[in-house]
Amino acid sequence: MSKITGIYSRVSSREQSHASQLPDLERWGAANDVIVEWFRDSFTGRTMERPGMTSMLDAMRNGKLERIVCWRLDRLGRTTKGLCQLFDELREHKVNLVSLKDGFTLDSPAGRLQARILASVAEFETEIRSERVAAGQAAARKKGKTWGGSKPGWRWKVSEDQIAAITEMKVAGKSISLIARVTGLSRPTIYHVLKSTGALVS
Repeated sequence: MSKITGIYSRVSSREQSHASQLPDLERWGAANDVIVEWFRDSFTGRTMERPGMTSMLDAMRNGKLERIVCWRLDRLGRTTKGLCQLFDELREHKVNLVSLKDGFTLDSPAGRLQARILASVAEFETEIRSERVAAGQAAARKKGKTWGGSKPGWRWKVSEDQIAAITEMKVAGKSISLIARVTGLSRPTIYHVLKSTGALVS
């Protein structure tokens, strides 16, 4: 059976559109005359556990994929650890990675070096956004703002990754309802997290 090309696109939430990524990906598919299967996610890049990503990795592990094509590397993920583990698994299964906007593939040492550098950049950009939230919180505290009313023990329900995803989505302008759906947490819990981090803007 001939292997296929997996084309992957991701946006951070269901309110966002994949439209900006699709033209370049579609042109690549047409120009290379390959059989493709599309995989899409509307999910934060802080975790690699997403429905579309899981389906694509299952296809790779089952020997169905020859390569994976993405619009830009940060569409695959935004953590150095997650991306580098993906690179290693791709090489293990002899599956190439093509990043259109970054202009590299994994089939050369230079390409693999560039991929790891860009993985670090993607994580750096995410951390910068988180630092901006923390800076806003510190500035608000200097002005005497406090955050009260949280029920005792709510923090035990929320992981650090969830807190980071919640603040990232709020800074990006996502609604509380959408954040709750994406993270699987209740709206009151989302409000508690945002109040505690200073990311809740009235």
